[in-house]
Amino acid sequence: MIPVAKPSLGDEELKNIIDAFKSGWISSKGEFIEKFEAKFARCLGLKYGIANSNGTASLHLALKSLGIQSGDEVIVPTLTFVATANSVIFCNAKPIFVDCNPDYWCIDPEKIEAAITSRTKAIIPVHLYGHPCDMDTIMDVAKKHDLYIIEDAAEAHGAEYKGKRIGSFGDVSCFSFYGNKIITTGEGGMCLTNDEKLAEAMFHLRDQAMRSDKRYWHDVIGFNYRMTNLQAAIGVAQLDKFDSLVEKKRQIAKWYCEELKDLQEKEIIKLHPEMPWAKCVYWMYSILVQEERRDALMEHLKAMEIETRPFFYPMHVLPPHKTNKRYPTAEKLSRNGINLPSGVDLTYEDVKYIAKCIKKSELR
Repeated sequence: MIPVAKPSLGDEELKNIIDAFKSGWISSKGEFIEKFEAKFARCLGLKYGIANSNGTASLHLALKSLGIQSGDEVIVPTLTFVATANSVIFCNAKPIFVDCNPDYWCIDPEKIEAAITSRTKAIIPVHLYGHPCDMDTIMDVAKKHDLYIIEDAAEAHGAEYKGKRIGSFGDVSCFSFYGNKIITTGEGGMCLTNDEKLAEAMFHLRDQAMRSDKRYWHDVIGFNYRMTNLQAAIGVAQLDKFDSLVEKKRQIAKWYCEELKDLQEKEIIKLHPEMPWAKCVYWMYSILVQEERRDALMEHLKAMEIETRPFFYPMHVLPPHKTNKRYPTAEKLSRNGINLPSGVDLTYEDVKYIAKCIKKSELR
């Protein structure tokens, strides 16, 4: 079976894990944690990195540190992984959904302003499947209405908007290092910011809100969102490969484009987009097919030992977040979208085989 994703792990990661193991610091203390935080922040040109237990924890930590609370509203795209909306609910706030842009699938910046009310406090743009959002327009709206920006960059390590790396635009950005992400620590996440006070608040809340100068004194309700030294050891080694991992993702995308472009020219499928102002990292290389053919194609590829995944369900149709409003672009993308194998260990021969199997399906 060719998997949808597979981590790229080697001798460097193993050496660091052994070093962390031998040090005796295997929990949330140890030299690799601060190294990983500092190194990842530098990679994206920010001052502070706050490592934590996972991407969802990163979002929750950012929202709480910005003071999001009961009665507040936070704008999120409806087409994304459910953790984005759940994190807002964790703060007793309300996620307000916005539809997608049909050209590049992220939140439609032209529809954000209509969703803003007197209770709106923040916008969470999600760089879906590795493609950047239109950050200039979003930042302009946020500035006009005095709103926080929390970038959900869980799927977009190394992506760029107009030459600037994603994760460096908002008040805070949030990353996931789950096993299928471009940079992985197995589980894990990180918040990045240039705001010293915000960083201090996130460090504080991450460790049960225990004061650093008064052990076991907890002045507010905090969380156990710490990353382990073992996880950070993997992350430090992964960052040495950061640029090469991103470029391999883009190479895989080029291979798919070469092998499937004839199907796009015949309007049988639509390939993963990349806008002129974007550097997409194709966390998942994704295609759109006609709705009535989508599931059959996935079953066909499964029979050929090729794993695929459907697009996320829009959050407004999920039971915990269900609304009566319609978001037609997100609904259509969800019905038509397929994530193809995208792991960095894929070869050109693998991609040719996958494309050949797609062409042999009943799409035509």
